Amino acid sequence: MWLPIHINEQSAEPLYYQIEVQLRALIVSGQLEEGTLLPSIRELAQLLKCSVITVRRVYQDLENEGLLRTKQGTGTYVARIEQNAMDRFRLDAVIEGIESAIDAGKLVQCTKEELMELFQEILKRKYGG
Repeated sequence: MWLPIHINEQSAEPLYYQIEVQLRALIVSGQLEEGTLLPSIRELAQLLKCSVITVRRVYQDLENEGLLRTKQGTGTYVARIEQNAMDRFRLDAVIEGIESAIDAGKLVQCTKEELMELFQEILKRKYGG
């Protein structure tokens, strides 16, 4: 199975984190539905050109969050997730992204007003209007 996960080797983010964030997003957005069989740890490691240990960590982290489940001998599947938990995961992902953007803005000494203006401009560009 092919997964639309893209690794940025120049990113300061650890490899496992990049994979985990993208796989979580595919699950909570509904692009990977309940019961979907994921590639084996070895297969995904080969596809992404990373170590088996990295993929194992991603699968374990997401299983601990309740997003994946592993059946011995059959593989790793997308777990059943209640709608309120799905909503929480979706919003947590957005909050994390917004917090990162704010942190980046603070690093370059943007004011609250500048950040709000940028946020509004990007919302208009992405959603129209």
